[in-house]
Amino acid sequence: MNATPRSAPFSVLIVDDELPARERIERLVGELAGWSVAGSCATGVEALQLVTRLKPAVVLLDIRMPGLTGIEVARHLGTLEEPPAVVFTTAYDEYALQAFESQAVGYLLKPVRRERLEQALKHASRLSPPQLKQLATPEQPLAARQHVAVRVRDDLKLILVADIRFFRADQKYVTVRHTRGEELIDESLRELEEEFARDFVRAHRSLLVGIAHVEALEHTSDGFALRLRGEPDVLPVSRRQLAELRKRLSEH
Repeated sequence: MNATPRSAPFSVLIVDDELPARERIERLVGELAGWSVAGSCATGVEALQLVTRLKPAVVLLDIRMPGLTGIEVARHLGTLEEPPAVVFTTAYDEYALQAFESQAVGYLLKPVRRERLEQALKHASRLSPPQLKQLATPEQPLAARQHVAVRVRDDLKLILVADIRFFRADQKYVTVRHTRGEELIDESLRELEEEFARDFVRAHRSLLVGIAHVEALEHTSDGFALRLRGEPDVLPVSRRQLAELRKRLSEH
């Protein structure tokens, strides 16, 4: 990134649910030499779609937005092969710690000032793609996501966690079975279990089940199995997981 000439400006995507804020930041970016606005949008879902299409160098991302928050958008962006640098913009400074835990490059309080914006963008432009990839991986666990991102070619598809019936490990990938079908993700079952411990329980060494979707724990000729709402087939339960599974189901 350091070698990019002035004739090829760094591109910026502006994400904010308030139109005046987007317009102000767009004007400020336009005043900075070596920078250009690739696009702007009002929601986190739109941001994910535009990032995969426009491939901006930097995303100026509001944190407090309806639906998908800026924090969660940043976490999903971190799953991309070449994630953009993220600079948060917000009027609420209590989000600072959470923002940096999600490995943002910068953090700007509104109203955004031209000097601070220029400083944050310059810092972002000095980071190499490997550095950005490293920054996008949190060192500390964050609050559980509300969605799981699935890569579909060059796009990101979001699955609401509440709609996920189970995660099943299969060699390198994990199958996500949800109310509208299934997808493959490149995440470990162990990490998913840790993140979604409140709402999912291990039924088998390769199976993590959404407690809210369990209809019954059934005794079979081979031991026990789980029946999930909307699923035609029962799922295996290992003897090792049976006691904890019964406990979690009784608490729910």
